[in-house]
Amino acid sequence: MMKALRGLAAGFCLGAVMLLTASPAQAQKSVAPPAEASSASNPKDVHTRAKLHTELGSLYFQNGNWIVALEELTIAISINPNYAQAYSTRGLVLYQIKELESAEKDFQHALSLDEKDPEISNNYGWFLCQVGKEKESIAHFQRAIKNPLYQTPEVAFLNAGTCYAKAGELVLAEEFVRKALRFSPDNPQALFQLAGISFKRGSPEAAREQLKKVLRLNDPNAEALWLLIRIEHRLGDRSAEANYSSQLRQKFPDSPEYQELLKGSFE
Repeated sequence: MMKALRGLAAGFCLGAVMLLTASPAQAQKSVAPPAEASSASNPKDVHTRAKLHTELGSLYFQNGNWIVALEELTIAISINPNYAQAYSTRGLVLYQIKELESAEKDFQHALSLDEKDPEISNNYGWFLCQVGKEKESIAHFQRAIKNPLYQTPEVAFLNAGTCYAKAGELVLAEEFVRKALRFSPDNPQALFQLAGISFKRGSPEAAREQLKKVLRLNDPNAEALWLLIRIEHRLGDRSAEANYSSQLRQKFPDSPEYQELLKGSFE
């Protein structure tokens, strides 16, 4: 079930905004309800029905329909109150609608039901990072990474690197992001994070080269454009700085990044 959420948690960990703009095909992706299983109350059927509603809630969540996602996940929990993944996924939704206390409870309950599930550990670590508990989050990422059954350790590596960067631990941040890139060398989110770390560590030339790889994959969003502007400002390339500034103004005039540009907050 949680395949849909593996990449999602990492995307959110990059500042709760997507690094790259979604294609029209992605934006228009529809959610098709799964076929309901038999209504019999045997344990296997209960698990199947809860799993189906959790998967459907996950799909609604990814499409930005958080209220319907919450409804589906609550149905899943009502069918099987012991289905840990439903609580973990609902925790992600509750975070998005700013129900932080309820989200915390769902993550903790998910872990109490299945403390060995690496994806639950990763999701909870991501949540802790978002609410300012970066140091606490690392232990959960480490637990996920060390689990030999974890199919996507690069997600936890990237999340850990991002949280180390938020905490100002730039050497460790770079180490973990580079480990994520070993699994997926062209991962645009990891490349963007690496560029941001390089910039903070005083290497704008390296940051520029890393972002060039990102630009070959997709058009940048406001966050990526703002980093490009700051890189070119520090390097003294006023022509490139003006070009990216114009793009930010035209494409994302209401973004926080454009407001930072207006204030001249380049560092």
